[in-house]
Amino acid sequence: MAISINLSGSEISVLKSLGLTGATTSGEVLQSRVGDFEEAELLDTLQGLVDIGYVTSTRDSFRSVKEMQACNFRVNASYMKILQEALDPRKRPEKKSRRRRRE
Repeated sequence: MAISINLSGSEISVLKSLGLTGATTSGEVLQSRVGDFEEAELLDTLQGLVDIGYVTSTRDSFRSVKEMQACNFRVNASYMKILQEALDPRKRPEKKSRRRRRE
C-alpha cells in the first residue's frame, strides 16, 4: 500500500529549494533560494518539515532567522522517494509483475 503525502504550497517550495538529491544546504543558501517567503513563514514551514521528519537539520529546533541560517538542512533519505512522488503531479501507473505462473 502506497503512502499518501499531502504537502502545502510552502512545503513544496522549501522541498524543491532543498533539492531531492540528499545534498546538504545551509540555512543562508536556503533562505536566498526561497526569497519571496516571509521570515516567520519560512521558519514555521521548515520547523514543521523537521518535526515531521521529512527534513533533517543540524539542530532540532530554531526560533530565529539567525539560528536557522546557522543550520544545515537536507531531505531525509528514507522519505526521498515518497516525496518525489508527492511532488510529481503526474500519476504513475503501477507496474505489472512480469512473473507468470507455469502450469
